[in-house]
Amino acid sequence: MADPRIVIVGAGPAGTRAAELLVAAGLRPVVIDESPRSGGQIYRRPPPNFTRSHEQLYGTEAGRARAIHATFDAFANKVDYRAETLAWAVKDDRVFVQKAMTVEQIPYDALLLAPGATDRLIPLEGWTRPGCYSLGAAQITLKAQGCAIGQEVVFVGTGPLLYLVAYQYMKAGIAPVAVLDTSSLAQQLRGLPLMVARPEQLIKGAQIVSALRQGGVRVLRGVRPLEVLGDDRSVTGMRFCDAAGHEQELRCTAVGMGYHLRAESQLADLAGCSFEFHPTVRQWLPVIDEMGRSSIRNVYLAGDGVRILGADGAEVAGRLAAIALLSDLGWPIDQAKVRSLQAEMRRHVRFASGIAKAFPWPHEQVAAIPDRTLICRCEAITAGELRASVKDLFSPEVNRAKAFSRVGMGRCQGRFCGPASQEVVAAANGAPIQSAGRIRGQAPVKPLPIGITEETSRG
Repeated sequence: MADPRIVIVGAGPAGTRAAELLVAAGLRPVVIDESPRSGGQIYRRPPPNFTRSHEQLYGTEAGRARAIHATFDAFANKVDYRAETLAWAVKDDRVFVQKAMTVEQIPYDALLLAPGATDRLIPLEGWTRPGCYSLGAAQITLKAQGCAIGQEVVFVGTGPLLYLVAYQYMKAGIAPVAVLDTSSLAQQLRGLPLMVARPEQLIKGAQIVSALRQGGVRVLRGVRPLEVLGDDRSVTGMRFCDAAGHEQELRCTAVGMGYHLRAESQLADLAGCSFEFHPTVRQWLPVIDEMGRSSIRNVYLAGDGVRILGADGAEVAGRLAAIALLSDLGWPIDQAKVRSLQAEMRRHVRFASGIAKAFPWPHEQVAAIPDRTLICRCEAITAGELRASVKDLFSPEVNRAKAFSRVGMGRCQGRFCGPASQEVVAAANGAPIQSAGRIRGQAPVKPLPIGITEETSRG
């Protein structure tokens, strides 16, 4: 009997660990990776001729980055690795992919989705100015291109990634002007009882903050961002209210911003997976069991594309999802190993709950975005226009508001504006956030080039 056709989407920590187990079981999965090389966003690899060390590139995560890279390289010739390939749709047990000017349909018996996550952003006056980037983009320039987004950078937002990126910049020789955290010290202390589930990560985080301060970086908590200053050519500063309510300005030439991450769950949506609302992170996420099985019999989910647990948690999730897949195909399973991984996963979930409590998504700030602020960059729609579609055209839910206002219809398909739009719609209706729903996934999940041709389907 022929081996089962298995497709993995994503070659970050979750996808790498899943593929590792499948290869060890004697299978040869197809691994679809949008990037030129494996590693995912968190462990994005530099070009081959790059000379900066892992320690300079990844800071405290250098050891894990090196391990993930080495693991993938060790089995790369035992998988069908599709680099620089976009998975843009899932339908009828087929993954639709695009590389260069060609699209193809890849049939599967089992699909493991590990597409990772993207930055969760809050629209802000001036956030479309040249020189304003997401935290992920700030990382890409450093890791993949060997340059910074600017010489005088202010990082604003909340969550561990905010501090990690600032630290990575400092290690690369570009110390940020400041780190502006919307979370207060009191909020961060409230998350400690849960974060002690992973004391080594807690200590690592404290060391990063301490290193930033010792490096001369201003770290301010409890801020309220107001505006990225500048013009249509450049960024010149950042205006914000400090914890005491006093308005301040900082001079800078670039701004990096991000408020945790949002799961890349569009492919799970297109595969027909059920979703549920998670109030701690104020996101709709796919439903999974404790092994990573989705509501669809042959679709498995792992990593930040289903739960935001960080790179370490993604590795565990990738292993569990691969074991579930193998078990469902009839392979013998080491139950002791499963119990160990599940216990480890519970620690990651507890730690992530502490992170969500310590660095909350500032939804009150989001709901109060001024009417004049662009909320949808792709379609140039303001928060006021979105509110008008809710109040004047009776749109209690984001997809209806999207139809009237075009928010979320652009190139990013709601990746940048979706989370904020949900808050604005709910607040305009005076209703809970979950009543606003979520922007549903549409194929293609990212734009395809005009003039592409179709290859004969494989399998």
